Amino acid sequence: MTDTTTSVEDAVHLLPQTRYLRALHTIVRDRHAKRDDFVLNAGRIIRKLIEAGLELLPFEPYDVQTPVGRTYHGLRVGPQICGVAVARAGESMEAELRALAPDVRIGKILIQRDTVTKLPHLYYAKLPLDIARRHVLLLDPMLATGGTALAAIEVLLGEGVPEEHIVFINVLSAPEGIAAVRERYPSVRMVTSSIEERLNENAYMLPGIGDFGDRFFGTDVVS
Repeated sequence: MTDTTTSVEDAVHLLPQTRYLRALHTIVRDRHAKRDDFVLNAGRIIRKLIEAGLELLPFEPYDVQTPVGRTYHGLRVGPQICGVAVARAGESMEAELRALAPDVRIGKILIQRDTVTKLPHLYYAKLPLDIARRHVLLLDPMLATGGTALAAIEVLLGEGVPEEHIVFINVLSAPEGIAAVRERYPSVRMVTSSIEERLNENAYMLPGIGDFGDRFFGTDVVS
């Protein structure tokens, strides 16, 4: 491995497990939560995750003049960043990214698991033409087995994005998925609001949240 390989502590960034964060998780994990409540409170969690992800990106000095005529020696996020949403569930995270970085470019990757082979298959990718020069926030709310994550990272690497320029952001992460990403791509950094107990025999996270995309977009109910 190169000297850019990060330690587990540097690679996996778990949000501080505050009482407020636990209260948000209590709402979104509730199987009886109304969709409006799920979307609102999931968005609050995602906002915290995006902020933590931005903290890992390059900053550059930027001076401003205050209203009293003094110079404040500040910082701003470097211009060469973008988001990449793993469709469909990852699209739920785009609004919070745009709210924090209105000018950010956002690409899309669609990966689905083959029903026969159970292997992830790339169906679609549309990325910024200059993505190889950018730091990437890879957006997918769920990291379970890691199969989709590994396939998405492979797409980014194939476009010339350095491994250490990828920050993978999840709402929930299973230990098995974290281990899979760490084993193959140790320089990819991850941000999550919860590391779950484990996966069950059907690869669902425990205690879990259900199908995030279905619950967020309202495709889990019959009207």
